[in-house]
Amino acid sequence: MMSVYIEINNAKSDFLTILSAFGERAACRFLEFFTAHIRNANTRRAYARDVRTFLTWCEAHGVTTLEAITSLHVAAYVEALTQAWAAPTAKRHLAAIRHLLDWLVTGQVVPTNPAASVRGPSHVVRRGKTPVLAPEEARAMLDAIDVTTPVGLRDRALIGLMVYSFARIGAALSMKVEDAYTQNRRLWVRLHEKGGKRHEIPCHHNLETYLHAYIDAAGIGRDLKGPLFRTIRRGTGLLSETHMAQADAYTMIRRRAEAAGPVLATTHFALPGSPPI
Repeated sequence: MMSVYIEINNAKSDFLTILSAFGERAACRFLEFFTAHIRNANTRRAYARDVRTFLTWCEAHGVTTLEAITSLHVAAYVEALTQAWAAPTAKRHLAAIRHLLDWLVTGQVVPTNPAASVRGPSHVVRRGKTPVLAPEEARAMLDAIDVTTPVGLRDRALIGLMVYSFARIGAALSMKVEDAYTQNRRLWVRLHEKGGKRHEIPCHHNLETYLHAYIDAAGIGRDLKGPLFRTIRRGTGLLSETHMAQADAYTMIRRRAEAAGPVLATTHFALPGSPPI
């Protein structure tokens, strides 16, 4: 709970300013939403970002208390998002606002949920947007990595895992060392997907080589409960004991793609930023 509070309070705009008029009870209920109610870490981070942006927008438009927020404010905010960003972004922001206000209503912090009647933009997915590399592009990207360092071995193993297993980056980064294991003389990986689902996949021989090389060079083979993909300690080039964050992984992949070729990076790895609202 404290880590979530620190993450919220360290935002550029004070995340709890708009709650101050409601006292400690409202602030506690607010934090409970992000700790007790939202269990998925990725959802928690996304909702915290979205709600912070909305409250900052409210402050900029003279709305200084939760009670003063109306459905018109929520609708105007969603409309502004829709004009600047894709429909899924606006729909996610609306979902975060609606769920938070529902939680505050049940806690008797606010009487009604002004977001309940606001409809988000329509969005129908006909084709996925997840970038898929051609075999020659994947090979160029992997071959461009300098694997004489722990960082290079880690990056090759992570990119290789996503290329050969089609793993989500969140599932890959949440892996522990024990999730890469030997079965019938072959290396397997265990991916923890959304909804508590587990996928166990035999490794392609290239991926097996990448993972073994990384784990052996990093010396983490016996730390079974430790994170598989770790951050690098500043100035040392050595691995830490901390999970690699998604933002750092995205930056790394973009950097590796640029090293393999500017066209590859521009075509496949243009990373989204935060809404400018």
